[in-house]
Amino acid sequence: MSGNESPIEFYTRPGRMTSAGSHAPALAALQGVGAVAAAVHGTLLHDAWAQHYDQVLTPERRAQSHTRPAGEILDTIMAIDPAPLDITRPPDKRSIGTCRNFTVLACAALKAQSLPARARCGFGMYFEAGKGIDHWIVEYWDGERWVSADFQIDDLQRAALKLDFDPLDQPSGKFLSAGEAWQRCRAGTADPGKFGIFDESGFWFIAMNLVRDFAALNNMEMLPWDNWGSMPEPEEEMSADGLARFDRLAALTMAADERFGELRALYEDDAALRVPAQVFNGVRQQMEDVGSA
Repeated sequence: MSGNESPIEFYTRPGRMTSAGSHAPALAALQGVGAVAAAVHGTLLHDAWAQHYDQVLTPERRAQSHTRPAGEILDTIMAIDPAPLDITRPPDKRSIGTCRNFTVLACAALKAQSLPARARCGFGMYFEAGKGIDHWIVEYWDGERWVSADFQIDDLQRAALKLDFDPLDQPSGKFLSAGEAWQRCRAGTADPGKFGIFDESGFWFIAMNLVRDFAALNNMEMLPWDNWGSMPEPEEEMSADGLARFDRLAALTMAADERFGELRALYEDDAALRVPAQVFNGVRQQMEDVGSA
């Protein structure tokens, strides 16, 4: 990164996970946020929503959710069906992923059109009443502001969740970044036990997402279950020093543009926060090279 690169310039440039490689022209041809959303909806299927699309997933299909780089996600999509990306595939011909895969593919498509975009890791407040569910969305720059956009939510999911807002232009508070959730819980205005997924929740879970969000703000969008460095262990009670460390990280991620230079410098200087060559895949319970599925 050049020393004077602005946030807008940085988030327009594809990163390691959002570089589309040979697929970049196909993504650039989509032209606009609506076209990107339609293409993402028509090529990906969320593993947790599969039954709503009458799909019973094989282990082989479920394994696609472990694919990290957008280029490899697109390889899988095109191997299943080589039609142009604006052709909607039936559910049985879509690649499987999580909210993170939808987010990374959308970011790659927007960047391919020279639109600034960044992934955010945190919590969706619209999946279960009173809870923040582990989730990823996109922020894209419309020329005036960062727009919060959930590229996972299609018409079926929007109806099922009874959403009364546009998922591609969310009002404040519908999605909380990990830093925002952390600050609310530290201030005592929210319960850390309400932030997580399945039977996992608490400060330790929010802190793990905080490290993932910090990495994403540095153009390294990892899997929701990738673990490395300074992430706490499940159910770990954090020390005062640990809490202070995550307090700083939350403040930085909440002011990513205003403190962009500090955010980038900390990522480059702190090996415990920077994504290493190998991470621990918490689902597969194994170390894996970053960049390979």
